[in-house]
This record gives sequence, structure tokens and C-alpha cells, in this order.
Amino acid sequence: MYGLINKAVHDLVVSKFGEDKWTEIARKAGVTDPNFVSMAKYPDEVTYKLVGAASEVLGAPPAAILEAFGEYWTVYSAEAGFGHLLDFAGNNLVDFLRNLDNMHTRVQLTFPELEPPSFKVSEVTDKSLRLHYYSKRPGLAPVAMGMIKGLGKRFNTPVSISLDRGRDNGHDHDEFIVLYGEGARAVA
Repeated sequence: MYGLINKAVHDLVVSKFGEDKWTEIARKAGVTDPNFVSMAKYPDEVTYKLVGAASEVLGAPPAAILEAFGEYWTVYSAEAGFGHLLDFAGNNLVDFLRNLDNMHTRVQLTFPELEPPSFKVSEVTDKSLRLHYYSKRPGLAPVAMGMIKGLGKRFNTPVSISLDRGRDNGHDHDEFIVLYGEGARAVA
């Protein structure tokens, strides 16, 4: 993963828990130089170790850490200079989700070694949709769930998301049911 991801993990931890907690997490993860370069590529293992260490230090399950990161990422990526790409992807939740793969293609112009996940939207109604999430990296479905929640905030649209089928139980990709607008309000 690119350093931009690890920098976002750093910023999330520091903003919520302080620099001392970040130092403890980096040490526990075996990260000797926690000053990540945004445009440099790092082994995925570095990020996974940071999440594992954060889980231990903060006393939260890895899935909760990943989901919080996903939600944080939607704001962070806009502030890190990619807001214009987010704007082009759509001006509402459904259009944005439909255009995620196109947006990732544009991001690859800046990050040529990017290996982004892929998303497909199906079964769209005025209150819900099914989101298919394909990733070569295991265990990151909670990140996608957090990102959807963050996008709900970005578009001022109530969102509820649940995993319907997952790789953890033999499916070849993760599938989420996303309730939005009146659909999400009915659940709340």
C-alpha cells in the first residue's frame, strides 16, 4: 500500500488518542521509521501490523479499527488533495458508488502501482442497493463499510450498511446491503 494510507492511519490515531499512543503502536508494529512518504509504496504487511498493534494498544477489535479508518479515509483523502476526484465521481451516494472504479482509474495516474479494490452496484432502489466489493487483500471489508458511512456524511445522506455475504464464509467477494435516505431512517 502507498504511504498515504499509513499516514492516514497515523493521523487518525494521533487525532483521536494522541502522539504517545501512535508511538506505542508504531513500536509494537515494528515500524522503525513512522514518517511515511505518501507517494512511496510499502508492503501491505506494514499496514496490517499497524492495525494489529492498534487493536492491542487501544483495546478494540481489528474490524472496529478498520471501519473507523474507512470512515476517516473519506475525509482524509479529500483533504490530502484528492477532493477534486471525489467531486467528479458523483454528487450523491449512488452515483459515487457506481463511479468508484472510474475514480480509482484516475487515481492510478498519480499512483501507478495502485492495486485498488473494485466495486459493483446492483439491485438499486430509491432506498437501498447491493454493493459488491472485490479486493485482493483479505480482511478489509470493514474498511469498505466505514467508507460507505463516511460517504453518507459527505453527501448528508443517512446510511446503514450490513455485510450480506462475505469471503470469510466462502463467497468469492464481499456483498453489502446499503440502506440510504429514507431506507436508513426506517432502520434507525
